[in-house]
Amino acid sequence: MAIESFSNPSHALVITNASVKNDITTFISHVYICNKPITKTLHHTVNITSIEVELFVIRCSINQATNSAGISKIIVITNSIHTVRKISNLLSHPFQSYAAIILKELWIFFLHYQEENSIEFWECPS
Repeated sequence: MAIESFSNPSHALVITNASVKNDITTFISHVYICNKPITKTLHHTVNITSIEVELFVIRCSINQATNSAGISKIIVITNSIHTVRKISNLLSHPFQSYAAIILKELWIFFLHYQEENSIEFWECPS
């Protein structure tokens, strides 16, 4: 699937990672779309929880992928699959605002070509 995504211009391959060391959180995402430069986003922050960081990096990556014209499939590879589960959990939790923003972006993505668009989350433990 990942190899197919490298050659398909309608697929976006998103790879995210976040880590905390000495109270400094670093998160990075790479968005690959066929025949386009890889988009690399790197942020550093302090005083934020790892779940907030993971939700933010997923949000930024999905935003970059959905803002590219012609994308119908997004594959997100992350080491934080437990955080991804929080996105679809509509019960009250402290990070619900992050989840709401991500779901809004996905709703807009799926609004266009509903039957063709898809997103997959793959876990890649670090």
